[in-house]
Amino acid sequence: MMDCDEGPDIPKYIISMNNQNLVFQQTDLFPSAFPCMEEIRRQGRLCDVILKVDGQSFSAHRIVLASTIPYFHAMFTNDMIESRSREIEMQCIDPTALEALINFAYSGKVTLDPSNVQSIMIGASFLQLSKVRDACANYLLQRLHPQNALGFRDFADSLGCNSLAESVDKYVETYFHEVSQNEEFLNLPVTDVKKLLKKNDLRVESEEQVFEACMRWVKYKENRKDYLPELLALVRLPLLSPLYLTDRVASEELIRYSFQCRDLMDEARTFHLIPERRSLMQSFRTKPRASDINGFIYVVGGLNRHGDSLNDVEFFDPHTNQWQLAPSMTMLRSRLGVAVLKSRLYAFGGYNGKDRLSSVEMYDAVKKEWSLVAPMQCKRSALAAAALGDIIYVCGGYDGVTSLSSVEMYHPNTNTWCSLTPMNKSRSASAVISCQGFIYALGGHDGLSIFDSVERFDPNTNTWTEVAPMLKKRCRLGVAVLGGKIYACGGYDGSSFLRTVERYDPDTNKWTFVASMKFQRSRVALTANACKLWAVGGYDGISNLVSVEVYDPKTDSWNFAPDMIAHEGGVGVGVIAVP
Repeated sequence: MMDCDEGPDIPKYIISMNNQNLVFQQTDLFPSAFPCMEEIRRQGRLCDVILKVDGQSFSAHRIVLASTIPYFHAMFTNDMIESRSREIEMQCIDPTALEALINFAYSGKVTLDPSNVQSIMIGASFLQLSKVRDACANYLLQRLHPQNALGFRDFADSLGCNSLAESVDKYVETYFHEVSQNEEFLNLPVTDVKKLLKKNDLRVESEEQVFEACMRWVKYKENRKDYLPELLALVRLPLLSPLYLTDRVASEELIRYSFQCRDLMDEARTFHLIPERRSLMQSFRTKPRASDINGFIYVVGGLNRHGDSLNDVEFFDPHTNQWQLAPSMTMLRSRLGVAVLKSRLYAFGGYNGKDRLSSVEMYDAVKKEWSLVAPMQCKRSALAAAALGDIIYVCGGYDGVTSLSSVEMYHPNTNTWCSLTPMNKSRSASAVISCQGFIYALGGHDGLSIFDSVERFDPNTNTWTEVAPMLKKRCRLGVAVLGGKIYACGGYDGSSFLRTVERYDPDTNKWTFVASMKFQRSRVALTANACKLWAVGGYDGISNLVSVEVYDPKTDSWNFAPDMIAHEGGVGVGVIAVP
């Protein structure tokens, strides 16, 4: 039997004197009280209420439920019939969820897993436990995938959980191409498909992906062909290439036999054939979606030409095609990790010229200021970071003694860190990226060997799995996602500084080479912006680089962008959307 005097190992008594008064406070009384009440309940003693649902009964103490659960506070402290009833029939809540939330009332803890999270979230919403509901929402966000995103969106709507719904909307917009290939999309009602096709914020490689999604949905069921004209009117046909319009769109039988669809085709052809009339044809169909709208490319930390660590920050403005200085970080950082989440850029760890760092700072692009946030659990330089959902994952690196396999997860909403399952390999100078609901760790080294291996983290199972290795060994590489594919560029293979670039298709689990960069680039930073890849800085084996190259997947070619003005390689990079 539990000793009700047990408590945490903290000073138990505080005594203060004030003239003739003495104040005695037993500081462990409250922390020990709830565990004691939990034990009394487990023994079935002093319980004064029984909650019944679906033939199951749960005993509890009114005072505990009223003190911790707003729903019961209202029920028991107002003149409702339930405030005097020994037994209360509960509705709108699953028995397993009710039991878990009664236990939460005594312990302050609830265990979430894929089988119970939705029922507990429904129960927490019903019982007005907003913090439990938010914890469930964060858990679901970590498990977003193109296969389940639209279902999660409906679930969030049914609970009125706006924060979850907005986060899922952003995910669907970002991964529209992948989402549109799954069963949930194909089973959407036409009204929901129209809402999606209207969105200006769809992150697609080209309008071709929107057209193909439209046709997939229409052809999925026989009775949908009558919806095609109104759906095709939401596809921005003038943005398609003349070749694609002729060879693909015009060849669709459903389009050829529809007067309304042919009118839309004529509009697109006129847009291409008579450029002088484009100013008279302006509509939402002639305006690129958000994927073609540039963000600001921020470059932080890194090295100068003498190899010294920097705290400088600059950004590339696509409107002026120029680099500009931004407020400096609070600390010198090279070999740092960078991730962007909700228009905030985070700089993780790194090396200040003397020590490896565990500190983290965040840049608010609206306020144009840096602030320190909770530090990582261990020091890391040559680390890698990536955002997925509302979480940022930090992987590997070097702590000054050894290469690391450990992985940490940062929750910006709570400013807290927790450890996850380590990678299968220790990886320093690797790269990580999020793609289709997974985190991928690529290349790097362990101090002895440079890797071509790639492993993938599944947030649903907290496990790492090997996938197809890269075609080249690479450490100090750059990595980014464009059009649902992962690109790896540059780096060092142990003997050569690389300019080669390869692309991974998650659907086929295969790598293929694409056009090589113009320069060899180790310590290169890679990011995607405006349907292109940007390779920033690096080291060519002789000197640090100020140059920037841009890859266009449509032409499979690289071209130069303006040089940086404050950095020379080893930088961290992130894109913050233009307001």
